[in-house]
Amino acid sequence: MQDKVSFKVINKLALPSILAGIIEPVISITDTAIIGHVPQHATESLAAVGLVGSFMSALFWILAQTKNAISSIVSQKLGAKKIDKIKSLIPQVLVMNITLGIVLVLITRFYAADIFRLYAAKNLVLDYSVTYYKIRVFGLVFTLVTFTLFGIFRGLQNTYWAMLISITGGLINIVLDYILVYGISGYISPMYIQGAAWASLTAQLVMMLLAIGVFMRKTPFDFKLSFSIHPEIKRFLSMTGNLIIRTIALNVAIFLSNRQATSYGKNYIAVHVILTNIWLFTTFFLDGYADAGNSLSGKLIGEKDFFHLRLLAKKLIKYSLWVALGLSLFFVVFYDKIGLIFTNEQAVLRIFHQVFWLVILMQPIGAVAFIFDGIFKGLGWVKFLRNMQLIATFLVFVPLLYLLDYLGLKLYAVWAAFWFWMAFRSGSLWWQFNRIIKAKIHNSSVFS
Repeated sequence: MQDKVSFKVINKLALPSILAGIIEPVISITDTAIIGHVPQHATESLAAVGLVGSFMSALFWILAQTKNAISSIVSQKLGAKKIDKIKSLIPQVLVMNITLGIVLVLITRFYAADIFRLYAAKNLVLDYSVTYYKIRVFGLVFTLVTFTLFGIFRGLQNTYWAMLISITGGLINIVLDYILVYGISGYISPMYIQGAAWASLTAQLVMMLLAIGVFMRKTPFDFKLSFSIHPEIKRFLSMTGNLIIRTIALNVAIFLSNRQATSYGKNYIAVHVILTNIWLFTTFFLDGYADAGNSLSGKLIGEKDFFHLRLLAKKLIKYSLWVALGLSLFFVVFYDKIGLIFTNEQAVLRIFHQVFWLVILMQPIGAVAFIFDGIFKGLGWVKFLRNMQLIATFLVFVPLLYLLDYLGLKLYAVWAAFWFWMAFRSGSLWWQFNRIIKAKIHNSSVFS
């Protein structure tokens, strides 16, 4: 029997996806590290960039669920050899996403100050947050289009194109960060936090234009819009809606964690921003194998190949756990050095060293959760994903956060709640996948 999920097949998708996926957190980490060393109000600037980054990530994750939905549909149609049936679906999805993005830009930009007051930002942190956000928010539409096109590429079993585009955008962002934040003597005045915003916005625009170019030249799709509603739109909207509800629940946990950390004072929110950036970096790193699972599981379910589907899950978990353990070992070895990348403030570093170990402990359980997230999205099993995320957030994370906060644990409360939140997600998805796939394989053997 042909091994459709060999090491080579999986890593052909996973490795480019890892490189593409880590670019977004690298951009955030670059902004954080550079802003954390500016000569004026570094701690307040760092806090502002972190709060805006958290809110922007929330919007991106919510809206990027269209990427997962379209990727699932494309990969399933590819497996069933019916890719020509969805050509008119793609332009309709893009128009919907662009319209939604523009509406969100207009609304959130107008209410920027109110949004960041919800995060407990005040005084200089609030002023910097609003300034930074009002520039960066225009990148929302650019990124939404890019993510949708990346989803199409992934559905076509290609993550290499997204990797090249993401690396290009990341390099542009890093170079412009240094130039615009610190300035060039005699040529460009330092722009500090505004410079970081303009650097990110420019990189997002370039990535969108490159993605459009690849879409036109390399895929069987085009931008020709049909005004006859595609029959797959209903399924697309249903999947997207469930994934958006799931992602909102996820972002409730992140929002509450930011709010609690901010309420402890500027040093605590600065540490929380650093920890969150490290965690997101590892999340996107591990997501490379989840993306491979998303792409391959959709194709396999389209072929009704449940044997290879179970084998795929086993292999992805093994590979992802090795990556997670490697990341954990790296963090342990350089435990005392990592905080210095982001700040020289001793009060901030002291708190960082006290809490960082909890982020390290999250790596293996996070690896399992992310793999099954990707597989479930590829299979279209999004209702269960939605339900488990709602339970994890509102019945696990929130009660633990406030209980541990009541006990005076501060950032320990936040990150311990995240640990149990992730553990519940991992266990519930693992159980459900094995239960269903065993039944599918059994039924297939009975009727074969």
